[in-house]
Amino acid sequence: VQLQASGGGLVQPGGSLRISCKTSGIAFKFHNMAWYRQAPGFQRELVASITSGSDKNYADSVKDRFTISRDNARTTVYLQMNSLKPEDTAVYYCNTNYRGEERWGRGTQVTVSS
Repeated sequence: VQLQASGGGLVQPGGSLRISCKTSGIAFKFHNMAWYRQAPGFQRELVASITSGSDKNYADSVKDRFTISRDNARTTVYLQMNSLKPEDTAVYYCNTNYRGEERWGRGTQVTVSS
């Protein structure tokens, strides 16, 4: 099972960024997927999740700014981030549960700064 996040970078406040998580080794279309983030000195927190049926949930802090989506043909989950704020700065990780175990990608750094 591999979860490979990419697309992070440096963006100015108010800007946009889309990060991706390419998966392999799982029957992707049957898996719920999620994005988490962890900022220095803080615990990892759930940002957004999407079920196998494409039902979506968001943390209050990102609602109306971030959009999670999935492409089953590409076995990839995306996070579109708009109106970015400095407090969105963190390492972003994709996540799924595989046979009862939480699986994590390596993470991609998102830095929001002028």
